Amino acid sequence: MNRSLILACFLCLLFSINLKAQNLSIVPKPESIEMGDGHLVLKKGSNIAAWSDDTRKSATIFNDLLQAKAGFRLPIIIANAQNEAAIVLEEIQDPENAEGYSMQIDSKQVIIKGSTKGIFYGLQSLFQLIEINGGQVTVPQLKIVDTPAFGYRGIMLDVSRHFSSTDQIKKIIDLMGQLKLNTLHWHLTDDQGWRIEIKKYPKLTQVSSWRDSTIIGQYYDFKPFIYDGKAHGGYYTQEEAKEIVKYAADRKITVIPEIELPGHSSAILAAYPELGSFDVYEGIGTGSIAAVNEDGKAYDNDINQNVPGYWGVHYNIFGPTPQAFTFLEDVLTEIMEIFPSEYLHIGGDEVPKDHWKTSEIAQNVIKKENLADEHELQSHFIHQIELFLNKNNRKLIGWDEILEGGLAPNATVMSWRGEKGGIQAAKMGHDVIMTPNSHMYFDHSQGADKTTEPLAIGGFLNLEKVYSYYPIPGELTNEESKHVLGVQANLWTEYIPTNNKLEYFLFPRAFALAEVAWTKRENKDFNSFSLERLPKRLLSLEENNVFFRIPEAIVAIRTDETSGRYLVEIHPMVDNASVFYTFDGHKADQTATHYNGPVLAPIVGKDQGPLTLRYVTITPGGRSSNEFSLTVE
Repeated sequence: MNRSLILACFLCLLFSINLKAQNLSIVPKPESIEMGDGHLVLKKGSNIAAWSDDTRKSATIFNDLLQAKAGFRLPIIIANAQNEAAIVLEEIQDPENAEGYSMQIDSKQVIIKGSTKGIFYGLQSLFQLIEINGGQVTVPQLKIVDTPAFGYRGIMLDVSRHFSSTDQIKKIIDLMGQLKLNTLHWHLTDDQGWRIEIKKYPKLTQVSSWRDSTIIGQYYDFKPFIYDGKAHGGYYTQEEAKEIVKYAADRKITVIPEIELPGHSSAILAAYPELGSFDVYEGIGTGSIAAVNEDGKAYDNDINQNVPGYWGVHYNIFGPTPQAFTFLEDVLTEIMEIFPSEYLHIGGDEVPKDHWKTSEIAQNVIKKENLADEHELQSHFIHQIELFLNKNNRKLIGWDEILEGGLAPNATVMSWRGEKGGIQAAKMGHDVIMTPNSHMYFDHSQGADKTTEPLAIGGFLNLEKVYSYYPIPGELTNEESKHVLGVQANLWTEYIPTNNKLEYFLFPRAFALAEVAWTKRENKDFNSFSLERLPKRLLSLEENNVFFRIPEAIVAIRTDETSGRYLVEIHPMVDNASVFYTFDGHKADQTATHYNGPVLAPIVGKDQGPLTLRYVTITPGGRSSNEFSLTVE
């Protein structure tokens, strides 16, 4: 397709957006929308009619959003006077459509129908439709019918590597609810920290929740590592965790805790070293078992003495001993009292078998249970935990490594090393959740130019690539694809120590995730997403003090027919934002030329190379994007 045709399509899309869907910035995109004529004005004193306590809670959450945006709340009444209410929330029980909703807006009222979950989601769509013009709060007249593509729509948040406060967790939950995401996978334990109070084992919070220092820079920047000398840690009391669970449930979000085993357990073993393969190191002394680099060379030897402050895979893991199983069952018993979720995540990833290979205890278990090797020992270990969870009416989720050595009978697989593990598990008849690192690892850098991006673990995952993902692999049959429960993005926090950075790595990619998870594949379109729906949503984030990454603008370049010069158009992806640019190769900032519309690029001689456009986007709140550049040709 030539440049002129690309620009023509681009301009047609913009024109269409302006005329037809000016206010329809709903993310995720609904299944169907039928536009009407005119608007409904929401006035102070208008009522919200709701049937049940659950629905009234959803109305209260809607009112919180309305208060922040428009400065007033709507009275909530029991739904027995429908004609007096501006917003009617009508509960309908439909087991086949547990999260869907319909919404009709005419000149007099809004009627949202659905289950309690569906009504909550309908209210999120309604809020995103609100416009304030001349002091009036309006929504367009329309009809919406909407159902999710997938039942599992999640974000994994790692609070082990860097701790997040309860207030920050609630902020993320609020934003997830607005995007109709319904699962928070809470990564509470790892080598670098334990984050939940367990009353039977107080040293988990006294010792395992704190490390005395953390490496600086990227993992491979300094060898030996350089440490910051700052203690880092924290944990959630059981009451705080229960409060988070309740807060999430009010927003139709299930919190699934993750307790890592048998690997990623260095923080636990710093407090309770007897739970490891103690016969391997008891004669050598605490602090003598080294973690290793990927090349197999030891780089530290204090893994059993302290909670480690460096990343990577650590060799110290649980031993397959009665003491270890007793400990884990005790811990999981308390975890189940806090978290009522159907599923519990047990990790199961990145488990080095070196200690088990040299442990007489581990080898005796292999012989006793007629296991082939250490991989089957890991499967045996996880199967014992699954039996315990099943006895307590819970289901087990694990990372795709739990496939190695044989999958526990009722386990659900979370496929992160690409899609291979998910495909294998689905073909075996197991449920799967797709979270491939190629498309769903939000700790990866968002920009190709790493010099303008914050420190990240590596990789490159931009907004468009996230949006392009489809969770059902083509290798699965229709029957096998029913085992794909949904999709999840993972935010590991080795390199994310602050709230601002946490939000920067989540947004705007979480908007793309929302459409991957909710919107039917045939209704997805990245152009309309980025030009029609995303700009207003990003403006809303700024208005609510969310430190999102300001994405690259949409830039269209064509040859001007009159002058023969390149004509450049720049459309920022934040509503009402400004753009400043240069063509001369020098830095673009707010001292550069202000973009006011299509601009003719300077004339370039035949022997000169192409020009480079450099630009920044400045939001209405004054934040600047990174500097972006592209070749004008």
